[in-house]
Parts: sequence; C-alpha cells; structure tokens
Amino acid sequence: MRLGKTAVVLGGSAGGLCAAGALAPFFDRVLVFERDELPAGAEHRRGVPQSKHPHFLLNSGRRAIGALFPGFEADLVAAGGLHLMPSMDAAYLDGPGWSARKRGTMTMIYSSRILIERVLRDKVRALPNVVVREGVTVTGLTTRDGEVTGVTVDGREESADFVVDALGRGSSVASWLAAAGWPEPPVQTLDAKVTYTSRWYDLPAERPASWWWRHLVVMPTPDKGDHPAEHEYLVNFFPIEGDRAIACMGSWGLEMPRSPGAFAETARRVRTPLFADAMDRCVPVSEVHLTRSTGNKWRRYDRLRTPPRRLASVGDAICAFNPFYAQGISSAAASALLLREHLGRATHVDGEFSRQFLAAQRKLLRVPWRLAMARDQGYACAVGTERLPEWRRRLVAAVSGPAFSFIVGAAREYPVVDEHFAKVFNLDESLGQMLRNPRVLAGLLRYRVRAALGRHRVPFGFDPLAEPPATDYSAVTAGR
Repeated sequence: MRLGKTAVVLGGSAGGLCAAGALAPFFDRVLVFERDELPAGAEHRRGVPQSKHPHFLLNSGRRAIGALFPGFEADLVAAGGLHLMPSMDAAYLDGPGWSARKRGTMTMIYSSRILIERVLRDKVRALPNVVVREGVTVTGLTTRDGEVTGVTVDGREESADFVVDALGRGSSVASWLAAAGWPEPPVQTLDAKVTYTSRWYDLPAERPASWWWRHLVVMPTPDKGDHPAEHEYLVNFFPIEGDRAIACMGSWGLEMPRSPGAFAETARRVRTPLFADAMDRCVPVSEVHLTRSTGNKWRRYDRLRTPPRRLASVGDAICAFNPFYAQGISSAAASALLLREHLGRATHVDGEFSRQFLAAQRKLLRVPWRLAMARDQGYACAVGTERLPEWRRRLVAAVSGPAFSFIVGAAREYPVVDEHFAKVFNLDESLGQMLRNPRVLAGLLRYRVRAALGRHRVPFGFDPLAEPPATDYSAVTAGR
C-alpha cells in the first residue's frame, strides 16, 4: 500500500541505504540526500572514517539486509567477501592462552566496510523509485502542526511525506526539532575512551604451514599483575576481500600508536608474537588510521510525550555504540527492517504510528545497548550519564571479564551454550534470555562442576608465545 508520494532519507551510508530499501515499497519516490560524492566502487570517503577499521556483519544484520535486499549476501561473497566459521578459521587468544579449534554454530561474512556499502549501493541503485542525490547538504527540517513536512537542502525546501534520519552520530535533527518547538530528547551516554588504530596489508602469496588461520583475535589479558600496557589491547588481524587483512589494535583509555613505525613497534609488545610476525610477512598498503569517536549514545525519542510525526531515525542517528562490539551496521539494518514491517501494517502515518514504532525500536535497541553497557561500565575512565557509582563500577569490572571467559569456556564444551552464546553475540537473543534458558543453565552448571574437578574435555590455554594449535577438536563435543 502506498503511504505517500515522497519519502526522504538523510544520509547515504549503510543505515540510510537500508532505510531507502525499507521505504521503497510504500512511496512513489524515495530521495536519499548524501553530502559526499559516492564512489562507483569500494572506496573510502570522508563521511565514513570508520571504513578504515574492521567491520563484523553480524548474523542479525545479514538477515535484515537480506530481507530488505534479496541476494545481498550472495552478491557480497561474489564481490570478494569471505564466508567463514570463526571457531574453525580464527586463532583466538583469551584468558591464559589460545583456545582450541572446533566447529561451532556461528558463521560470518568477512569483508571491508567499503565493500559492504558498495554492494548496498548497487542494490539501492537497482530500485526504480529510489534516487540518490550526492554532494548536497541538508540544513534543516520543515514542520507543521506537530509533523515533519520536508527538509531544507542547500537552501531550498523539499517536501516529503516521511523523513528518515540516518545522519549518524553527528546528526543535527534533534536540534532542528528543538528549534521548531519540540523538547530535546533525553540522551543516554557512556564513553569508555576507546581508541583504536588500524593499517591495511596485502597478504603474502605463500604462507607458512603453521598459518592455518584466517582471522587472529587477541583479547585483553585477565592478568591483574604487572604487564605491558599492550597486553590490555584488543587485537585483530582481520581478513577482507582482495587477499588483504586489516591489522587493528584498540584499548580502553590508553594511548595508541599513530605512525607506521610506532604501530609496528607496539605490535611487538602485545600478548603474542604472532600478530607482529603476521604483519612482517605482509606488505602495508595504507597509512595508520586512528579513531577516538567511539562513545555509546542513545537519543531517546521514545521518551518524548509527543514525538514528531512522519519522522524516524536509524543507525547511529538514534543509537550509536562502541564500535568494538560490531553492533552498528546490524542494528541500523534491523531498525530499517522494523520500519518496513510497521509501514507494511499502516494505513497512514500518524502519531500512533510514531509511538508504536518507537516502542518497538526501543525494545530492539535495548539488547545491543545492554551488551555494550555490560563491559564499558566497568572501566574507570568511562564518562557519561550511564557511569556507575564507584562501588558498582568495581563490581562490574570484577565480574564481567571472568563471566565472559566462563561462558566462552562452557561454549567450548557444550553445543547448547555455544548455540545461544552465538545468538547473543549476533543480537538474535538477549543475554537475559540466554541465562533464563534451562538447557543453557544446565550446561553452565555442568561446566562449572567439571572445571572444579579439572575435567575439561576440550583443552584450552595453549601457550600464547607459541603457534596456535591447528588440531580440530570438534569430535570431542559432537552430539553433546
């Protein structure tokens, strides 16, 4: 059912492109306004500085984008994306050492952010009623009687029957609404001072026999004693299309290297020599890219007594996350799919539509938000409205790391825990839902008892200074 003549999307990044796909069935014309000139291929652009860092496309995001754009995943793989199983294809260093390699329930598509957006742009450009206008700047909204009626673009007004804000973290929509008479929405924030730095590499044509892995992950050390600051880093050697990888180091509240020389020197001080060795075998093809804009921020439009009609927000424009947790694109795509579902049930877009959509979006966003808070609230450097009292912060800091490692350990031994932990990681299930599942609780209890008795069936804690073991331990837990 058509709900109007024109819908407008502010921003042509991943969230905006997904929103365009969501709007297309319900409006005669969808206009996407983007400040940048969009490249035809997979290239970096000014408006997406995050594109220089690794991006996980979670399963929930893959499904949401696939529902909006059928064939997306196949097109992404055809363009060079890698369909891998992390538990088999990644060397994972957590706790005291390397984890065992075994089959799991989770697969992922590995690619660069620029390739994801290129494939999305191709999908959007194939929609006959969607027009992307590049190199334009949106400077305001037009409103009347409690509803948004259009936008101001480069000094002229463009009328619209519906507007989607996908302008990202720096969106000015809340300020434009305030100027038109709406109250500023409450904003929840937590900035754990995460900084991360990345460099792109061409992989070598020939790799050593011990290099069975495609993805290298090094988690921060659990050691509370003296150790180099670099042992606190979260490290990725992340495979992407074109036989390349992105080497990335990140931390909470620590200084990170900015120059190529400092990047290479710092890499030699992380928890395993494998990371620097991998870089040494590759050819750098970029400068070092550093990002600090990583705070969690949720604009609570759902708490406005009378939210503006004919307006929705997706992606970072409404809820931005610490990028470490890989929730951004998937949450944006899920919000866009949710918008399509609500538009599909609507006969017209009124105040009740806005309230129902915002309530459903709140429920959707609460899952990734709570996951981000579960870790970031434990850091003493964190600031914002969601900073905890010191006693609670210390409790979170003391509990969150060991609890995570405990669940990871149980997932090694019990497929049911692995299955539901993968759902939590991929935003298909909340942590609370997982911990209320009787079968999961039984698996966690059995693991606790067996661990206390020293009866682990799957070995772990392999020497981080040695090569990660290539042995496949899948048969140990088969059928459990």
